[in-house]
Amino acid sequence: MTGDDKLRHAFQNQSWHEIKTSDSWQIFKIMAEFVDGFEKLAKIGPCVSIFGSARTKNDNPYYEMAVECGRLLTEQGYGVISGGGPGIMEAANKGAYEAGGKSVGLNIELPFEQFHNKYIDRDKLLEFDYFFVRKVMFMKYSQGFIVLPGGFGTLDESFEAITLIQTGKIARFPIVFVGVDYWKGLFEWVEEKMLHSEHNISPDDLHLYRLVDTPQEAVDHIFRFYEKYLLKPNF
Repeated sequence: MTGDDKLRHAFQNQSWHEIKTSDSWQIFKIMAEFVDGFEKLAKIGPCVSIFGSARTKNDNPYYEMAVECGRLLTEQGYGVISGGGPGIMEAANKGAYEAGGKSVGLNIELPFEQFHNKYIDRDKLLEFDYFFVRKVMFMKYSQGFIVLPGGFGTLDESFEAITLIQTGKIARFPIVFVGVDYWKGLFEWVEEKMLHSEHNISPDDLHLYRLVDTPQEAVDHIFRFYEKYLLKPNF
């Protein structure tokens, strides 16, 4: 069934009142996801989220870098939160799990590509229907983000965090992009076009994130950040 077919089917033989009534019931599903997420994640302690592509294979160097990030974070006493799926997410959970640390997965139900990985602690796997609820959980319960190469979802999650910090909606926390060769073109554009050409951001906004090349540099940046700043919830 194509996207157009799905849209036609959704509106077939339904009045506007029926459509709006179903919207009202969605509120309870959304509330349930928030309640479940808050109850489980409030207990996990300081954690760092690791983002990246679900499509990254386990023979890719970035997969191994994500494993190493998870391991190093565990050695520093942090738990690891991932999106719960395969690829970079699996690698992050694997690094934490094999090092004996807390391994959390916030899985999203998708029609393709997403299934939870086997390295998540059994009591720390959450399933979501709604991307926006899942993103609230990342923002609220992470003390830092490590971002490895990924696609639109990775950009969505990382740039939302930058925006919330920029606008003062959440407390500042470290955001580290790993893989300079992958990310440098994007952030050169941010500096040249967004800052210098169009003045759509401020010079200080360039300090809201850091580009590094190794897992050790990423974890060291997060550790140094919390040597200077009081650890606090992100709200």
